[in-house]
Amino acid sequence: MLRCPFGRASGLTKGAHFFIFENQVMKMMYTRILLLALVVLGWSAAGAQDARFAQFYASPLTLNPAMTGIFAGQSRFAVNYRTLYSSLLGDEAYKTIAGSFDYRYQVGRMDYVGIGVVALRDQVGASNFSRTEGGLSASYLKHLGGGRYRSSDQYLVVGAQLGSGQRGFDAEKLWFSNQFFVDEASRQAYIDYAASSQESFADLRTNLYLDFNAGLLWYALFDDDASIYVGGAMFHLTEPNISFMEDREEQLYRKWVAHAGGQLPLTREISLLPAASVMGQGPAFSATGGLNLRYANRDWRDVAIRAGAWGHLSNQSDKMGLDAVIFSAILEMERWQLGFSYDMTTSLLAGANNSRGAFEMSLIYTQPEKARQRRVSCPRF
Repeated sequence: MLRCPFGRASGLTKGAHFFIFENQVMKMMYTRILLLALVVLGWSAAGAQDARFAQFYASPLTLNPAMTGIFAGQSRFAVNYRTLYSSLLGDEAYKTIAGSFDYRYQVGRMDYVGIGVVALRDQVGASNFSRTEGGLSASYLKHLGGGRYRSSDQYLVVGAQLGSGQRGFDAEKLWFSNQFFVDEASRQAYIDYAASSQESFADLRTNLYLDFNAGLLWYALFDDDASIYVGGAMFHLTEPNISFMEDREEQLYRKWVAHAGGQLPLTREISLLPAASVMGQGPAFSATGGLNLRYANRDWRDVAIRAGAWGHLSNQSDKMGLDAVIFSAILEMERWQLGFSYDMTTSLLAGANNSRGAFEMSLIYTQPEKARQRRVSCPRF
């Protein structure tokens, strides 16, 4: 049984007087524990929710396996980085990085196969608790119909991912109640990191587990700047065991995802890109929705900018609530797409972090198709 683990940042320096420890340090520890509890509740009601991106539309292979190969080009490389609650936790903030590469090739007159690889690492807290996942992704794009002028050009896509994952932490960065001492003679309180915690941490990593995800996507294009798409996916279908104890079993909750969006042209240069993503995992629920306004210069260099606003809902304690408002800005320049977003906290935690939530960055590079190949019809995300 674990006894009162704390991060090093919660430890006391030698020489601190006992009355200071009682009146000030305990207050600091209480505040810290309260803030950490709020963070944990806001992030995952069960402590097992997967990492998510505010720019979910810019992390295609972590959103839905059926997004593999869905882009206007020959190949695509995407990387995403997110840091959450750094204003509260400093270097111990939630940090998530993901990367993917996918490629599409033709298998029929108008059908295609997409293949790719995806990896994600999530790290948080004083213990450097981490989740690392990676695997292979594949999809099949079936053409459903469409005219010569791309009138209602439709595709149905089925996708799957097979991979593995592992979780771990660094026990050296934690202290426990057995390492807390009070010198009655000098009335000093301190933490002795060299003392035994009387805990057994033989397994700082879980076993590698096999993971399987699957998804579907339907989309239709009506013009270069007019499209609609709807998709859904199931993750962790194998419900792998993520327990650190060899004689115990803790299954990872399955996760379901539903997402939809499209592009609505307003003028020749301006269009709207609304989108929404809803997901549930065990008792945890998360939903993000909003839109980006896109302006394209219609030049041969194909430069465009986007700006948008989004809202994020989650189940906070026993009720649903808005916990963040997200502002995004994206630059498109030929083969590159660079995006930034910032989450402003609107939940009860806003009073503690001054509404400073998360910063996120995305980068996508798309290799164009060869001149002799038929241009594939894909929506803009």
